[in-house]
This record gives sequence, structure tokens and C-alpha cells, in this order.
Amino acid sequence: MTTEQIIWIVVAIVVVIAVVIAVSAFSRRKRTADAEHRRHEAEQLREDAAAGASGLQANRAEAQEVRAEAETAQARAAEAERAVAMDEATVEDRVRDADRVDPDVDHTADEYQPESPTRSTPTSGQRSSTEPSATEPSSTQPSSTEPTTSPQHDRRHEDPDLGGTHRA
Repeated sequence: MTTEQIIWIVVAIVVVIAVVIAVSAFSRRKRTADAEHRRHEAEQLREDAAAGASGLQANRAEAQEVRAEAETAQARAAEAERAVAMDEATVEDRVRDADRVDPDVDHTADEYQPESPTRSTPTSGQRSSTEPSATEPSSTQPSSTEPTTSPQHDRRHEDPDLGGTHRA
């Protein structure tokens, strides 16, 4: 081997080593830059999560407020349903009183059902035998739940179970 060939081999080895070092340095810088970019991206995600957490607290508070409103509305609805049931019972009692007084109604029959004036309407223009007229009094004697004053007096029904009165 000649000196010239040895020089070319050494130069080639040096060039290859320089290229390997350059590629290695470039690769290291790229990995460092990628790692820095990922750190920055992770920090952004953490900030977004923190902002979302404060929004989460607001949403949780709103959900609790809506739940409380719903429970209040549900309680009011239940109270209204109880009042309707009491009113229906009062109306049925009055219809039964009218049927007991009416000589055309057999209120002792097994198939007897009092008909509420709001459930059925007469079709022939005359009232049915079990349906009291709105203009006629339901009884000649006042019942125990009706006041003995004028008919336009505000009628109230006392319910000892619920501890109060309601309009009839």
C-alpha cells in the first residue's frame, strides 16, 4: 500500500467519523428540541386542565342548584297533588250527600258510583239522575263541612290529618 492510499483511507475515516459526529449532534439537538416541545405541550395541557377544573366547580355548583330547585318543585307538586286529592274527596262527599237526598238515586246499590260533576256532562240537555246541578243546592241541610252563612261565603274544609284548611 502506498502512502497516498493510506492518506486517502485516513481522510475517508476522518470524514466518516465527522459525518457520524454531525449526524449524532443533529439527532441529539432534534431530540432535545422535541423533548422541549413536549414539555411545553404538557404544560399547556396542564393549564387547560386547571382551567377546566375551575369550570368543573362552576358546573358542579350549578348542578347542585338545579337539583335543589327540582326537589323544591317536586315538593310543591306533591303538595298540589295532595290538595287536589282533598278537593276531589270533598266534591265526591258532596255528590254522595246529594245522591243520598235524591229520591231518584239508589245510593245503596252494589253498582252505585257517585259521578263527579266535572267527569261527565249531560248529553240531552238535562242533568242525569246522579249528577247534581251546579245551580241547585246539594242538600236542604248544610253538611258538617259547610258553613251555615251565605252561599257566597268562602268555603273551607278542615282536614285534621294535614292540620289545616283548604278551599273546597
